[in-house]
Amino acid sequence: MELMSIGKFAKKVGVNVATLRRMDASGELKPYHVSKGGTRYYSVEQLKYFGDTQQNEKLVVGYCRVSTPSQKDDLENQVNNVKTYMIAKGYSFEMITDIGSGINYKK
Repeated sequence: MELMSIGKFAKKVGVNVATLRRMDASGELKPYHVSKGGTRYYSVEQLKYFGDTQQNEKLVVGYCRVSTPSQKDDLENQVNNVKTYMIAKGYSFEMITDIGSGINYKK
């Protein structure tokens, strides 16, 4: 059985280490094993308590903007570069684009 430290487990499930310690103290989620020194270890099976970890994955938003409609080609280049970066990092992402929002500071 694979065991992982409290830090690694917290990162996988997307919670703070302090949250896991409180859950242990309240009896909501006990570690699989606690060493003599008090180090908490969790099992892979305990990940199921938090549901599918893929659902807990955060969505990253990529934002690309140009000032004028004549820069549409530049916007496409920005979008392609940001998408390439997001894919390389393994992010789940959504892209938002903007062409000159039309803010007029003279009003």
